[in-house]
Amino acid sequence: MFTDLFWAYLIAISLLTVTPGVDTLLVMRNAGRGGFRDGCVTSAGICSGLFIHATLSALGISLLLLETAWAFSALKWAGACYLIWLGLGSLRQAINRGPALSPESPSVARRCVPLTVSFREGLLSNVLNPKTALFYMALLPQFVDPSGSAFLQSLMLAGVHFLLAMFWQCGLAWMVVRFRGVGVGVRVKRLLNGLTGGFFIAMGAKLAVN
Repeated sequence: MFTDLFWAYLIAISLLTVTPGVDTLLVMRNAGRGGFRDGCVTSAGICSGLFIHATLSALGISLLLLETAWAFSALKWAGACYLIWLGLGSLRQAINRGPALSPESPSVARRCVPLTVSFREGLLSNVLNPKTALFYMALLPQFVDPSGSAFLQSLMLAGVHFLLAMFWQCGLAWMVVRFRGVGVGVRVKRLLNGLTGGFFIAMGAKLAVN
């Protein structure tokens, strides 16, 4: 029975992983900012948040959040504010002119960002996303064998999601670095930062009003 549940979960979580969203854009933005390592560490932060959601789901805390209006509203507003803050950071990068780059030295655009900052950005992006909490609360129980430990199974399923998401997002980070390596104009980078920033702000605003 558990084998059938696992394969169904694997298909569902794979489709979820490759669907573009806030986490995908954050990894791509940070990979463009600080290189492959920055993107991978951001992905590690995002994927680490999955274990927090899995734990809360298994312990029933997510259900408590959903049934307590003020707690869920607080989580929603915290996530909205964080998305808007990320968006403003991307817009600042788009507006900042900085020095012109030559095709021979694309690495000049790389910003030295502490790994703790990249990890924290990814972790908070995931943990403060109420949609992830809702997804885990609705999805995980469907693939947990009631004859076994719900807590251990939830952590195992989150571990599978962790590996899939890390593989996919690190691959995206690598593609961003390769794309940057062939020579991307400063105007294009500003345009991408502007679009990313606008998306983050729009998502934050949508989350706040819904």
